[in-house]
Amino acid sequence: MENKVLVAYGTKYGATAEIAERIGQVLREAGLGADVQPADRVGDLPPYAAVVLGSAVYIGQWRKEAAKFLKTNEAALAEKPIWLFSSGPTGEGDPVELAQGWRFPGKLQPIADRIQPRDIAIFLGAADESKMGRLDRWLLKNVKAPMGDFRDWDAIAAWATAIAKALQEEGLV
Repeated sequence: MENKVLVAYGTKYGATAEIAERIGQVLREAGLGADVQPADRVGDLPPYAAVVLGSAVYIGQWRKEAAKFLKTNEAALAEKPIWLFSSGPTGEGDPVELAQGWRFPGKLQPIADRIQPRDIAIFLGAADESKMGRLDRWLLKNVKAPMGDFRDWDAIAAWATAIAKALQEEGLV
């Protein structure tokens, strides 16, 4: 085992990819090896001591590539420390409150229950109208979602720091 951490993600417009990159950066700054990759490009999991998996959220669902990664690799993920995160609600305030208590896709919850992630986080996201297609712009306007970048980089870095600390304390990396 190479004692690296895999940070895999599903993104549509790139905001979640940037969150994953920041998590990888924090892990590396803590002295850990970290690979950051789109979920649909990840090869074998055995080289990784731990996994962080995240996805953008649209209408309460994870991106297909992140959901497929979780389903396909369930057995391997159950054997490793894993952390899950979602990126999606926009606006100011607590992301769980903005998501009306939503924390994780209901369809994927049984898998999460079986693999027992160390934590499931939800972060504020970003909505850039200039990157969106007409349908996405229409959907966001209909649900009155605020446009802009609401990501809380300090909260993301603190979460990643806690992951690094847990892995180091347990001697896993």
